[in-house]
Amino acid sequence: MSRDDGRKPDQLRPLTIEVDYLENPHGSALITQGKTKVLCTAMVQEEVPRWLRNQGRGWMTAEYSLLPASTGDRVEREASRGKQQGRTVEIQRLIGRAMRAVVDFKALGERTMWLDCDVLQADGGTRCAAICGAYVAGKRALDRFGLSRAFADSIAAVSVGVVDGVPLLDLDYSEDSNADTDMNVVMTGDGRLIEVQATAERDPFTRETLDDLLTLAESGIARIGDIQAEAVSVALP
Repeated sequence: MSRDDGRKPDQLRPLTIEVDYLENPHGSALITQGKTKVLCTAMVQEEVPRWLRNQGRGWMTAEYSLLPASTGDRVEREASRGKQQGRTVEIQRLIGRAMRAVVDFKALGERTMWLDCDVLQADGGTRCAAICGAYVAGKRALDRFGLSRAFADSIAAVSVGVVDGVPLLDLDYSEDSNADTDMNVVMTGDGRLIEVQATAERDPFTRETLDDLLTLAESGIARIGDIQAEAVSVALP
């Protein structure tokens, strides 16, 4: 199958992660995956939610947003609507849930890490890019505070799907919009699954197709992990 950008079915889009993109956050990363660009920042606060006080444990939470010019049509700021949309809430819950799966909250201590993921430009895979970038930004922030042990493992995510009967890795918007099956996979660095979001957009898919897509995602996440490892190894300023 020939993809619009010339990639092979099992090929990622060009992927770069620029660390310390901003000066003010404790950790930041601009992740560019094809035409998708997500700015991820991490801030550590010396406090926890009231329900966690005096327990010697920390907390981590995430927020996600599409900037107004991130898509072909202007996206209305959710603040002007007075509430977040369901898609936004779902995605930021996924990011927070996925990140917390690899956090040692006792090692974090009574601190809260805030992860903010803002989509500058969207061309498919924004939630997966946000997870990948949030891990890098969070790791940079923890390293800055000498809290590296608070991450028990690394984490990465990628989209896969079936388009015109062919399993594809790392779908862009045009592929995602026409997918027969759409799936987002989140995994730890040692290969354990955190979350699998799979949907039959048209006809139901078989267990064999599910296994093929998971294998494809695993190979892609391994490559993303190598790029993340390079990013977090950059010396702190």
